[in-house]
Amino acid sequence: MIHQVKGDIILTKAQAIAHGVAPNDPMNQGLALSLHENYPAMHKDFHHWCHQNHPKPGEAWMWGGVDNVRIINLLTQKGGYEHGSKPGKATISNINHALRALVKIIKKQEITSLALPRLATGVGGLEWGDVLPLIEERLGSLEIPVYVYTEFHVGMQAKEP
Repeated sequence: MIHQVKGDIILTKAQAIAHGVAPNDPMNQGLALSLHENYPAMHKDFHHWCHQNHPKPGEAWMWGGVDNVRIINLLTQKGGYEHGSKPGKATISNINHALRALVKIIKKQEITSLALPRLATGVGGLEWGDVLPLIEERLGSLEIPVYVYTEFHVGMQAKEP
């Protein structure tokens, strides 16, 4: 069940937030920056995981924090492991594989609700019209609410059905 909503995804009531990043992403822009600021341990643990596993675009990794916070990092972009390297652009193929990995995490972890932004349309550089159909295809048949934040409004709680 996909619901398009408007508001601040940080204020979601969903059990998990998924967002797009690159391996070893500095998380210094957009939603990744907000998540980094709100959950600094997630950022540190993500970098540790990247250095240990050298993940490739198309994979996903879930972080769990206090108060049952769950952040799912979808590797939608290429990234470097050199200090100061910047995330590359996202690809539809990477999103497709990352969404498949996301579905596996949702089922394995028994996630009951999910929030995600306009995936890979900011730093990732893709067009929303190309990404939304893939989200609908991969996540539309899930039997949990999926809140897609189509418009960002800082500090505004979305009306999540």
